Amino acid sequence: MNVSPAPDLSLYQLALGEQDSPDAFPLTSATLLSLVKSQVDLLIEQQIAATLWVKLPPGGIWQSEVIRYNCALDAGTRIYTYHLDKNNLKIAEEKNQSSSVHHLYLQLPAESQLKREYFFIVLSPLFCSIILAYRPQKKQMEPKSAAGVNQKKTASLLGITCFEGKIIQRVLDGIYREIAPEELSKDFVCPTTPKPELINKLLAKQIKRQDEISRQVITQKVAKVQQQNHNLQNSLANRDEYLNHLCQELRTPLTHMKTALSLLNSPNMKPPQRQRYLQMLNTQCDRQNSLINGVLELVRMERNLDETALEPVHLADVVPGVVSTYQPLAQEKGMMLAYTIPSELPPVQCVSGGLRQIVINLLANSIKFTSNGGQVWVRARLQGDYVQLEVRDTGIGISDNDLPQIFDRFYRVHPATTEDPGGAGLGLTIVQHLVQVSGGSVTVKSKLMEGSTFTVNLPKVTES
Repeated sequence: MNVSPAPDLSLYQLALGEQDSPDAFPLTSATLLSLVKSQVDLLIEQQIAATLWVKLPPGGIWQSEVIRYNCALDAGTRIYTYHLDKNNLKIAEEKNQSSSVHHLYLQLPAESQLKREYFFIVLSPLFCSIILAYRPQKKQMEPKSAAGVNQKKTASLLGITCFEGKIIQRVLDGIYREIAPEELSKDFVCPTTPKPELINKLLAKQIKRQDEISRQVITQKVAKVQQQNHNLQNSLANRDEYLNHLCQELRTPLTHMKTALSLLNSPNMKPPQRQRYLQMLNTQCDRQNSLINGVLELVRMERNLDETALEPVHLADVVPGVVSTYQPLAQEKGMMLAYTIPSELPPVQCVSGGLRQIVINLLANSIKFTSNGGQVWVRARLQGDYVQLEVRDTGIGISDNDLPQIFDRFYRVHPATTEDPGGAGLGLTIVQHLVQVSGGSVTVKSKLMEGSTFTVNLPKVTES
């Protein structure tokens, strides 16, 4: 059943509308749940068949309390439970098909206060009560409670609990007038006050329930702190390992340079030898510079990981420019370098400026490990919800032992058939970081002496 109340309806304000109104107090969702559970406990224990008016947050943990009460006292009960989402309404109807439970769909405008309210109202000749909670806008939350004590940051609700028949009747009249089914009898009158012994039992149950929830919260916080400590220890261990690898990588070119300088001081060195050691110095300086630049880029990327903006970008706007940059190098090695990027491909979601860096690193890697006269292709195609970018070469390939580590920091393949190609061993690590942050994936297939294929899948962006 659909219900469309007046836009200004607020049960919370109806309860606060007179001088005899109860005081509102800040509460958390956990406290609201403990209040509801306590009332259900009391109703079941005392076998009180009542009419319930319910609007609680979405989620099974809240609806389970309604089901628990309905299963325990099906006879003589009536439950009217309200939903704002049709999907939640459908799920609730499927879970509880009892004739005593009536699910209603509230059609509310965005500005309606009732949209931000929850209620659990019990009506019975033996016991009547209301629990009302309102989730105000953040700017409406008072900085201090009535007692002048700062509210906890977790208290995002303002709540009211009341057992006085006059106030409950005022709220009930608003329900009857605005959101109750038309065929419902509206002659129920709340008793003035419930029996004191029932209130005492309810308070005892509330204390017990609150204590249980407090212990659960403490347990969860302890577990969270323990997990944070574990993650911190792992992070420190990874950082130590990272620094150890970095020092080793930086030490290697320095050792080569120191050796070359020592040999260059020999008075008996012949010109060809001198030229070879000068070339070694130049190569190792380039590698040292590559290491430093790669580490700085990786640190910058990891520092800004959570704040990195994603943007739509077309492969056709990036790949041709990068390929043309590498054409002179490919021609120098007598290689064929080509690309096929269909112009109709949708844009992909990628880190700002990241797609160009991905293509550069993969292309440079393929050219580096492809011998003179080889071939390198860059291709793209649509694959489901992703655009697939493929960089394939006819290079030296990667052994099965190297493949699992190919994306690790500082990991460099040392082919037996060619000279050390140099590099920092960070290019593929950076590619993997950029792709993962963009919500995609990167894989590699390779066979020794036949070549490698790197495949990047990036989420496509549907243009409106």
